[in-house]
Amino acid sequence: MAEYYLLTKDLAVGYQGKALIHDINFGICKGEIVTLIGPNGSGKSTILKSITRQLRLVGGKVFFDDTSLTNISYKELSSRMAVVLTERIRTELMTCHDIVATGRYPYTGRLGILTAEDERIVDEAMAAVHAQEIGNRDFNAISDGQKQRIMLARAICQEPEIIVLDEPTSYLDIRYKLELLDILKRMAKKKGITVLMSLHEIDLAQKCADKIVCVRGEEIMAYGTPEEVFHEETIEKLYDLDNGSYNPLSGSLELKKTEGEPEVFVISSGGNGTPIYRKLQREGRPFAAGILYTNDVDYQAARVLASKIITEEPFEEISDNTYKNAENMIDRCQIVVDAGVHIGSCNHRMRNLLQYAQEKGKLKRDYL
Repeated sequence: MAEYYLLTKDLAVGYQGKALIHDINFGICKGEIVTLIGPNGSGKSTILKSITRQLRLVGGKVFFDDTSLTNISYKELSSRMAVVLTERIRTELMTCHDIVATGRYPYTGRLGILTAEDERIVDEAMAAVHAQEIGNRDFNAISDGQKQRIMLARAICQEPEIIVLDEPTSYLDIRYKLELLDILKRMAKKKGITVLMSLHEIDLAQKCADKIVCVRGEEIMAYGTPEEVFHEETIEKLYDLDNGSYNPLSGSLELKKTEGEPEVFVISSGGNGTPIYRKLQREGRPFAAGILYTNDVDYQAARVLASKIITEEPFEEISDNTYKNAENMIDRCQIVVDAGVHIGSCNHRMRNLLQYAQEKGKLKRDYL
């Protein structure tokens, strides 16, 4: 147990004594970032609220630094754990600076008077989230994205050992999503602060988390490193995907392919074909792709977007059978698009293929 900073053991969470999720077992080491992912309503927020003692545990235990969470006083917990949940706090006549300063209250006396050192920490926390310019503004008058940054600053201001966040990137644009996650990463790796959070953006979860907890139905479906968890089958099962697919290599979601006899044959390599694949998909036109080596970046997109795909093994010369299949595809399609194929010693027969399409009067070099 001592190797983990936070440990759940046979944890069951829910409401009014009824377990919605049971057998929750995972451990978090000090300085790790652990992210909960799963569909809406799967119970991610319920788990976080139970760990932060906002909900009573239905069963099992939570150990915090080798001590049962139920044996830690609220005062001690408030100085060691910072919480940023999705609920909007209600304030009256409080500036953003005032909100951030409440993060220092666990360290002040009964009167809640901040010292000069407290004020310095407040200013540093606001600077960390680039919120100095809104410090004097009414908290109720700023945008949801700005409120999210202020709430993170309040959490940073507590100087916690662990920070728990529920969907912290909600309401943030791309720049501030990345900035917030970078702040959390620096807090974890440089200051040893443990981070437990839920995220909707699985691509970001894959890139920033040390461990992933997959929440689905009444159980934890998977738990492990991103490399262990982020497989196509796991993510598609977790979210019941039947209208698209997930690519674990790029961390991207793709819409469902357009089925049917290919109208367009896209010849490409090195990522040049992927923008055309997506344009054809938006147009609802079934297409074929090839000749693609299975280690080509275009192959990863083509295998989930193209209705037909012609492939060759990596670093091998194009075989007669593969070349003939590509010629036949040219004959069947209305248009052949040269998306910009890189031709070398192994795939030198692609020149002949492009020439064949030219002779058939089907070759286009500008589809976008």
